[in-house]
Amino acid sequence: MTGNQLTLRTPAPRGYLTLGRAVALPVRRRSVVIALATVALTLAAAVATLTLGRLGIALPDLPTALTGGAHGADAFVLERLRGPRLTVAVGTGAALGLSGALFQSVTRNPLGSPDVIGLGAGAGAGAATVALLLPGTLPVPLGALAGAALAMGLVYVSTGSGFRNPARLVVAGIGVAAIATAITQYVVYAVERDKAAVLTAYVNGSLAARSWDHAATIWLVLLAAAPCAALLARRLGIAEMGDEIAGGLGSEPRNTKSLAVLLSIVLSAGAVSVSGPIAFIALTAPQIAKRLTRGSGPHLLLSALTGALLLVLADLCAQQSPLFENLPVGIYTLAVGGAYLGYLLIREWRKGVL
Repeated sequence: MTGNQLTLRTPAPRGYLTLGRAVALPVRRRSVVIALATVALTLAAAVATLTLGRLGIALPDLPTALTGGAHGADAFVLERLRGPRLTVAVGTGAALGLSGALFQSVTRNPLGSPDVIGLGAGAGAGAATVALLLPGTLPVPLGALAGAALAMGLVYVSTGSGFRNPARLVVAGIGVAAIATAITQYVVYAVERDKAAVLTAYVNGSLAARSWDHAATIWLVLLAAAPCAALLARRLGIAEMGDEIAGGLGSEPRNTKSLAVLLSIVLSAGAVSVSGPIAFIALTAPQIAKRLTRGSGPHLLLSALTGALLLVLADLCAQQSPLFENLPVGIYTLAVGGAYLGYLLIREWRKGVL
C-alpha cells in the first residue's frame, strides 16, 4: 500500500487444457515450465542410466542402439539389463507420484500418503503371500491389489471417521502398516532360504532383474488409471475447498473421494506388484510438485513426472554408487523419505494439526 492507494496482486496467468467437455485441466505458465524441466531432467537421468558404468553403452552409440541398431553387449544391456529396468522405474515412479497426489488431495493432508497409512505395506504383504505362500492361486498384481484394499479397509474402519481425520489416519495407518510388515516377515521366515533371499530384496523395493513383462504391467496400470485421474482433476480441486462448498457446486465430494482413493490403491498396488513397496516416492513427489508450482490443486501430472524423476535418480544411485553396490533402490528412497517425513511431522505438529 502506497499513501491512499491499495495495490492488488493479480494471480498468475492460468488457462485450461480441455479434452471435450469431460476434462478441463488448469494450466499455469510456471507449471508448464517446471513440467518441461522435469521431463528434461528425467531424460538426462535416463541417458546416464544407460551409459554410465562398466556395462554402459557408449554415448555416441546410444542413438543407434535406441533405434534398433544395437548388437552384442549393447543389445544385452539395452534389451535385457538396463532397458526394462529403466522403463519400470519411470512407470513405477509416475504411478507412485500420481497415487500420492490423489491421496493427499482427498485427505487434504501432506502426511496422507499411501506409504504412511499402510497402503504400500499392505500391497507388499498381499503380493508376497500370493507369490510365495500361495503360488498359482492369483496373479501377483491381483494379490497386491487385494492386500492394498484390505489395508485401506482396516484403516478406514479403525479411524472411526473414514479418511476425514488426518491425525487418526496417520496413527491407524502406522498400526496397519506394522501388521502388514509382520505378515511379510512371516512369509520371509516360512519360505525356503533361496526364495527368502529373493523376497528380502523385493520387500525393500528393488528394480533389479526387471523384464519387459514388468514394464508392460506397470504401464498398462498407469495408462488405464491416468485418464480416470484426469477426469477427476477438476472435481478434486473443488473438493479441496471443503465438502460443503463442493456439495453446493454439485461436485459430489464423497463420490469424488471414493474414486480417488480407489485409483490411488490401484496405482500403488500396480507399482508394488512390479518393484515391491518402494517407500516415500508417493509422499515426497506431490509435495515437491506443489512447492515448485506454488499453487493450489492436486498437481496430478507434475506429481507423476516428479515421481518418475525421483525414482530414476534413486535407481541411478543404486546402480552406480561405489559404496553400496547392488543395494535395493527402496533403501535409498527410505533414507531420504524418512528424513522428509520427520520434517513434515514436525511442521504439522507446530501448526497444531497433530
